[in-house]
Amino acid sequence: MTQSYEKLGFSNDFMFGKIMQNPKICKPFLERVLGVKIYRIEYIEPQKQIDLKADARSVRLDIYVEDEEHTVYDCEMQTTPNRNLPKRSRYYQGQIDINLINKGMDYKSLKKSLIIFICTFDPFGKGAYVYTFRNVCKEFPDLELGDDAWKIFLSTKGTNTDSVSPELVDLLRYIEKSELPQGCQDALLCDMDTSLKAARTNSEWRKDFMTLEMLKKECHEEGLEEGLKKGENRFGALCSKLLAEGRYTELEHAAVDAEYRQQLYKKYGL
Repeated sequence: MTQSYEKLGFSNDFMFGKIMQNPKICKPFLERVLGVKIYRIEYIEPQKQIDLKADARSVRLDIYVEDEEHTVYDCEMQTTPNRNLPKRSRYYQGQIDINLINKGMDYKSLKKSLIIFICTFDPFGKGAYVYTFRNVCKEFPDLELGDDAWKIFLSTKGTNTDSVSPELVDLLRYIEKSELPQGCQDALLCDMDTSLKAARTNSEWRKDFMTLEMLKKECHEEGLEEGLKKGENRFGALCSKLLAEGRYTELEHAAVDAEYRQQLYKKYGL
């Protein structure tokens, strides 16, 4: 059942992607998560689609930005506990790196990258608000590999309030509930809440969301009933593949453009 657009919370993937396109929210958001000062961010592409080659899987990045030090940040909202996030983070990392190399960058010049998953569940069951991973030597734990690849998992279900800042706890609680605490004076949270309320009344965004949900529902039903079971309905099978990969923009394009749809059939061997 499709949730009412007017009741969508900040943790909704569509809403998160839209609101975080505002650098006045995205920059302080990243600063609070990482505990560092970022002077400037640049949107490489909002909800960037990365393709390696015609027969490869692809990944859609919710927020893909770079700071003044050329550190790349990929920030993703995750609300489904049954996803294999560790392997997913590895896959994202690989695609980002190869995408940079494909643009002519030497591997020795690969940028520092941080992949951030914001989870409305505890991905590792340890009760932490933050799980930070980097590659270190098993035999010498103080020896880092130095590949500049970090993966950070945030959990709104954390309990270790003594290990993180109160401001980060407040941020994660807002993400989960989309409600400001009484008498809130936190500028970032207030800005996020103002943007969320404005987004809920944005008629163009509402139209985009409803169109996307309709396509997802129709393609899911058609793909399950015909494309996957019988292999007879090419569009149903195509929809299922695009949905599984989160390629919503291509899905909408394919629904209205027959020529583009044929290109995708060929790409996926349908």
